[in-house]
Amino acid sequence: MPGPLAGIKIIEMVGIGPCPFAAMMLADMGAEVIRIDRKTKPGADNPFPMLGTKFDVMARGRRSLALDLKHPQAREVVLQLVEQADILIEGFRPGVMERLGLGPDACHVRNPKLVFGRITGWGQTGPLAQAAGHDLNYIALSGMLHAMGRADTPPSPPLNLVGDFGGGAMMLAFGVVCAALEARSSGKGQVVDAAMTDGSALLGAMMYGLRAFGSWNDGREANMLDGGAPFYDTYACLDGKFLSVGAIEPQFYAQLLALSGATDPEFAKQWSQKRWPDLKAKFAALFATKTRDDWCALLEGTDACVAPVLDMAEAPLHPHNQARGAFVDIDGVTQPAPAPRFSRTAPAAGQAASAPGQHSAAILADWGWSQAAIESLTSAQVI
Repeated sequence: MPGPLAGIKIIEMVGIGPCPFAAMMLADMGAEVIRIDRKTKPGADNPFPMLGTKFDVMARGRRSLALDLKHPQAREVVLQLVEQADILIEGFRPGVMERLGLGPDACHVRNPKLVFGRITGWGQTGPLAQAAGHDLNYIALSGMLHAMGRADTPPSPPLNLVGDFGGGAMMLAFGVVCAALEARSSGKGQVVDAAMTDGSALLGAMMYGLRAFGSWNDGREANMLDGGAPFYDTYACLDGKFLSVGAIEPQFYAQLLALSGATDPEFAKQWSQKRWPDLKAKFAALFATKTRDDWCALLEGTDACVAPVLDMAEAPLHPHNQARGAFVDIDGVTQPAPAPRFSRTAPAAGQAASAPGQHSAAILADWGWSQAAIESLTSAQVI
């Protein structure tokens, strides 16, 4: 099946981090996404050698058009593509697209219905808008980084999942699809300003609510969901591997105790927060008596809310992930499958990443350029 976004045309101004992840999600759902790559000189240094290879998973599912955007004709090529597109996404610092002559105003002259999606760390406005930064800086400002990690350590970087991908790319993808739906009725495009600080703060909506209610404090490892509770944490097993435990509800906690053989009456004091450190020590001692796989044989698949902590080599091999097809193999590279699932318009897994400029001539031909025009752009070294 073609996917639920089949027929949607998107231009991706190539970058790193959240913009390509958002483009991957949109392409996974069946949209035609054209990557505008930078045209580089042969033999030029590449600071990101994985990009443009089959291992560049976030670049899967779309074709590449390489342009020298310093050339006026290249900017005209982009604007002519914009005339036919539904969405454009970019992840440059504020003002870069404008300096290229490709900002929202220039694009909306060509296509008033265009949705212009912008992803940055700090947002398009505000005192930090022009400052450099990375995922860790953005989630630090949102209040979320402070809540992550153990009590006796500095806050722990949660990879770049919260800022770049969850609070950034997914918000951008959600935002541009929302705006594209609105444009169908209004006939007007708009700018979507997706900031990773905003998005990561939004991901913490529940925690901010709990804090306002008085059920969350600012200490790390001091709350129900941050590793403070003995029934919501990870534990080392006999073989040095780890088990995740999430038995929050009393009935699930009771099953955890019954199946694990936790008979100490102190375990019954689940919600006595002052007892949590002692209970964690008791659970740690208990789970250290068996290997991870032994515990899984006993607990996994029950309402005890236990699952193994798998590494990235193990995860694709787990029976549940295999049954759901949660991972796919594309050109020999194991990677997460498109998500979420659709009952009627299931998307295909997509093709491996394209080399920069691999499809330049084919894309232009498909989007209406004549062979003579393509040859002229090639001879002028625009593409």
